Amino acid sequence: MAEIVGVRFRKSGRIYHFDPAGMELKLGDNVVVETSSGLGLGRAVVFTTTEAAGELAGPLKPVVRLATPEDIERASRLCGKEKEALDETVRLVAKLGLPMKLISAEYNLDASHLTIFFSAEGRVDFRELVRELSHNVKVRVKLRQVGPRDETKLLGGFGRCGREHCCATFLDEFSPVSIKMAKVQDLPLNPMKISGVCGRLLCCLGYECEQYRAIKEKMPREGQRVMTEAGPAVVVGHNTLEENILVEYETGVRLEVPAAKVKPMENRPVVPRPPPAPGPAQATAVEVKPVEIPAAASEVEADTIEHPVNPKEDRVSEVETPGEEEKPPEPSDETNPGGL
Repeated sequence: MAEIVGVRFRKSGRIYHFDPAGMELKLGDNVVVETSSGLGLGRAVVFTTTEAAGELAGPLKPVVRLATPEDIERASRLCGKEKEALDETVRLVAKLGLPMKLISAEYNLDASHLTIFFSAEGRVDFRELVRELSHNVKVRVKLRQVGPRDETKLLGGFGRCGREHCCATFLDEFSPVSIKMAKVQDLPLNPMKISGVCGRLLCCLGYECEQYRAIKEKMPREGQRVMTEAGPAVVVGHNTLEENILVEYETGVRLEVPAAKVKPMENRPVVPRPPPAPGPAQATAVEVKPVEIPAAASEVEADTIEHPVNPKEDRVSEVETPGEEEKPPEPSDETNPGGL
């Protein structure tokens, strides 16, 4: 006999553990259990042992009894009262001007406790709302604020895939989802395309993420050189579901080939292609090399520039003045000492 029975109160709600208390239960049995809000009607969905359940938060509460037809009929009648209580809550919220969005109302099995679920941007002071609502419905009232994912879970609906929301059908807990999961699966990183009705990332991003990661670990990464049947190429993409890779050859041609038929190569530097030969209309560049000038030649040129030769001046000095004859030198005393 199982030591622990798992009970679910909603279609896709969280599973709570209870002590069977020696009763012979089967999967799918409706049971009445003791909860923190009083008696509750749930369904047995799993049986386990203490070792398999792991460390529990505290002692388990017992299963009170198997649900009777009267219990099921009472739960059906409470659905109408829940709608009336929600309408009354909407009226009081509008009267008090509280910034909150009401989602649903829920009675326990003996109608002694009412729980109101709502969502809001921040914290809301609803103490006055609880007092007035408790006075009107004559039961104990509890307000519970939930996040966007839990709001969608309670309201239900259909996703972009055309199926009913996973959280409203079979997900009992929300697992962490990150943008890296979309990157691993080669999905667009636009949040508008990978977000659900709740405005958060799709829960289904985590369903196949590990399979994608395991397949990609066996495939060559992007930018790696591989040897294919047609010659060496570079990996430029992946087709993970078919386990194919997209490669690019040196000629620029791209081809998708099976990953099992390629072998990795050493990542050598890619040699750039030589430039095309110049045509007849293209001018060929000529390399100009500097010419070294001797030091002596440079000095001569400098002197020539600083003292230019004027040929006219030399020409004038060479022309004799007309009408003037060259006079013989006068004799001196030294040449004629006798004064003769």
